[in-house]
Amino acid sequence: MKILIAGAGEVGFHLAKLLSYESQNITLIDTRKESLAYADSHLDIRVIKGDATSISLLQDAQVQESDLVIGVTSSETTNITLCMLAKQLGCKRTIARISNTEFIDNKETIKFSELGIDELISPEELAATEIQSLLSKSAFNDTYDFEDGKLIMVGISLLKTAPFVGKMVKEAAKIFSEVNFMPIALKRLGTQFTVIPRGDTVFKKGDQVYFITTSEGVDELYKLSDKKKEAIKNVMILGGSKVGFKTARDLCNNKFNVKLVEKNKEKAFDLADDLPNALVINGDGRNVELLQEESLESMDAFIAVTGNSETNIMSCLVAKSKNVKKTIALVENMDYFQLSHSIGIDTLINKKLLAANNIFRHIRRGDVVASMRLNNLNAEILEFVVKPDSRVTGAIIRELDFPKSATIGGVVRGDKGIIALGGFKIQAGDRVVVCCLPNVITKIEKLFL
Repeated sequence: MKILIAGAGEVGFHLAKLLSYESQNITLIDTRKESLAYADSHLDIRVIKGDATSISLLQDAQVQESDLVIGVTSSETTNITLCMLAKQLGCKRTIARISNTEFIDNKETIKFSELGIDELISPEELAATEIQSLLSKSAFNDTYDFEDGKLIMVGISLLKTAPFVGKMVKEAAKIFSEVNFMPIALKRLGTQFTVIPRGDTVFKKGDQVYFITTSEGVDELYKLSDKKKEAIKNVMILGGSKVGFKTARDLCNNKFNVKLVEKNKEKAFDLADDLPNALVINGDGRNVELLQEESLESMDAFIAVTGNSETNIMSCLVAKSKNVKKTIALVENMDYFQLSHSIGIDTLINKKLLAANNIFRHIRRGDVVASMRLNNLNAEILEFVVKPDSRVTGAIIRELDFPKSATIGGVVRGDKGIIALGGFKIQAGDRVVVCCLPNVITKIEKLFL
C-alpha cells in the first residue's frame, strides 16, 4: 500500500515505524526538519518537509496514487483540511486525528465521509475508553472486546499459585476441559520474546499470557489465574489532562466515586466546574503526604495520566505500596512497557499505541474489521470476516496451512462467540480472531482474501 502520514510526532513516527517494518510504501510529511531527519535516518521511508495542507506538496507526494492518507499532526484543523484535500485529489481513504470528541459523538449527524474524512480518531478518547475497560475487568492487565463482548481478550500475569502453572497447554486443556478459553500469546518473565503457544508450551510463573475467552469464560479465568475479581468503586485520578478529564467524566457517568488531583490552580477550578460529580483537588500529586491526606489507601484504583511518564509511574508505585487494588499509568516512552510487570504496576497504557491499533485495521488486506498490537509483545491480533470465496471457507482448522507462529483464538458466528478447536469448520460470514507474529501477517491475510 502507498500511505501518506502527516505529522512526525509520537503517533506519526510510531505508525511510520510499524508500517516500514512491513515494507509498506510510506511518505512522512512534517514542518519540523529535526523530526524528519530522525525518521529519515532510522526508517526506510520517504520524508517531505512542508505544510501538509499545501496542494502542490500533496501532488509532489503523489497523493492521487495513495491508498491511505493519515493526518496525525498536533493540529486537528490541519488533519481535517488535509483529509478533505487528499480525497478531492484522488486518495482512496483518509483518517484524521482529532482532539474535539464532539466530532466523534456527532458522526451520525455530520456526514464526515461526505466531506472526505473516512475515519476520525482521538487518542485521548481511546485512552479513556481503555481505562474504563480495564477497570471493568480489574484482575486483568490488558483487555479487548470483539463484537461487543462476544469474544474477549484478556492479559494475565500468572501467579505461582495459578493451577495451570507448570502444565503444558494440552494438559491444561484436558484438566480444565469445561473452561472456555484459548491461550494466544505469551511472554516469559525477564525476556523480550513473544511465543505463540502450541500444545506442548508450558505455562510458567510470571508469564504474561493473553487468552481469548467468552463472556462466560471471564469468571472461569479469574478462578484459574488465582486472581480475585475486585469491585472497583473509589477511583483517584492524577492529572487533569484531556485523558484525565474524559476518564473522570465517563467514570462519574457510570456512578464511580472520583477524586481528581490537578496541580495547576486555574485548571483545577475549570475542571471542578466541568465535573460537578467529581471531587477536584488542587495539589501536586507527587506529594505523598497530599495523597495520604486524600485517603489514597481507601481507593480501589489509582490512575496516573499527567504529561510526565516518570511521575505517573512513581505515583502508581506509591499507590501500590498503599495496597491500592488497581494501578494504571499513562506513559509515552514505549521502552517502559518492558518494565511494567517487573516493577509492580498493573497496566501501562500508551496513546500512540492505541491510535496505531485503531488505524491498523484500515491498512490490513482482506476483510479485517479489527486489528491491534499487544502491549509489550511482538504480536498482532486480527479479526477477519470470512468471505464465500476465501481459502478458509469450508475448511477444518487443523487441515489449514496455518503458520506455526499464528493461532486462531476464536470465532464469532451470528450472535455467539465460539472457542474454535482443531475440528471446527469455518463458514462464510464467520468473524475469525487470529493472533500472529508480524512475519506471517501477509500469509494469514492471503488465507482470508
